[in-house]
Amino acid sequence: MSDVVISVENLSKRYLVGHEGPRESYQSLRDTLARHGKNFARKTMDMARGRQIIQGDIVEEFWALKDVSFEVKRGEVLGIIGRNGAGKSTLLKILSRITEPSSGRVELDGRVASLLEVGTGFHPELTGRENIFLNGAILGMARSEIKRKFDEIVDFAGVEKFLDTPVKRYSSGMYVRLAFAVAAHLEPEILVVDEVLAVGDLEFQKKCLGKMQDVATKEGRTVLFVSHNMAAILQLTNSSLLLKCGTIDLVGPSEACVERYNNSSELSVNGEFDLRKAKRVYAGTGDAKIVYARYDGHYGIIHPSQAWDFSFDVEAAADIRRMRTSMTIFRSDGNPVGSGFSPDDIDLCAGEVKTVKISLKNHSLAPGHYYCGIAIGIGNHKTAHKDFDVIMQTLPFEVRPEEGCDGGLSQWTSGWGAIVFDQLEQKIGKS
Repeated sequence: MSDVVISVENLSKRYLVGHEGPRESYQSLRDTLARHGKNFARKTMDMARGRQIIQGDIVEEFWALKDVSFEVKRGEVLGIIGRNGAGKSTLLKILSRITEPSSGRVELDGRVASLLEVGTGFHPELTGRENIFLNGAILGMARSEIKRKFDEIVDFAGVEKFLDTPVKRYSSGMYVRLAFAVAAHLEPEILVVDEVLAVGDLEFQKKCLGKMQDVATKEGRTVLFVSHNMAAILQLTNSSLLLKCGTIDLVGPSEACVERYNNSSELSVNGEFDLRKAKRVYAGTGDAKIVYARYDGHYGIIHPSQAWDFSFDVEAAADIRRMRTSMTIFRSDGNPVGSGFSPDDIDLCAGEVKTVKISLKNHSLAPGHYYCGIAIGIGNHKTAHKDFDVIMQTLPFEVRPEEGCDGGLSQWTSGWGAIVFDQLEQKIGKS
């Protein structure tokens, strides 16, 4: 029997995207009727031929995946990483048989359980108990199998007190706990998990990671794990697949894939990070938004003695007094190095956009790769605080040894840590 349980060959997925064509400032009735008639005729032909119906005057091809090929062996936990729009969810939907590929082939050896969206298959009017049986049946579990594992599912989800409450009254965290519990106890040969752990609390995230490790190591099943949490990727997986613009950028050890992912800065021509549509793992109040960020005086490469300078633009949706900035620096593996708060000294009016400049001097960061998390709000770690907006992953940068450095930091290894302490005091006494 082959050890390969997932075989993907030249997989591609094409979508047709419609756009509104350019409009003249003045259009005659004849031009308007001609345009609508042309669109109606095209949609009629698409419907008759069973093709996708596209809204808009101009039709454009979009390849969500293009010539993707890889194999996954039995018992392997494969991380799938990439920025938003890289094709991760499309790939998992094809592997889960939710959508069909445009070309290529997929071979799966075993039953697949997918947890792609929180609460998929749940009915909001039914209770947690009823949804366990409903969702289990949708995932392919027999009623006798659900009954046998019912207590384990409830215990894992931690929703025993609310088992007979309609799930429409559940919080998003309770929703995902119950959904994951059902999928994890399906005992599939292949478990597909797509970025659902960000909803649960820290304790539940640890429980899920432990369960997936047990599924892979103790039960010999295969796990495909998509996440933007690089620390979880490194903890759970040994190998990963990095997607970029629908193609495979790298397949190999998770450490190498995570490092390339964190160091790939998707900059515009003018060197700015457009954060208007960046994924927010933690939602703020929305009183203000971080819309752009940029390096100041460097291109993401600094030396240990050089200040870490950057700036970002804030757009206010309400009148704000005494706003502050907080920043957390992360290592490339996702582990935080440290955080800091600015003074509460920025006032904004609704609709106003201001540029905030940040400078971190004497950071003592050792050579290595890092990135930033930025939050704006009021208050700090010593007082009650409230966040308006939080960006968890932006502005990747590298700290390089000083030029001409004779040893010292040039010999630094990651095992020594991320911070260089001040020189230690040393005194010699008699024994």
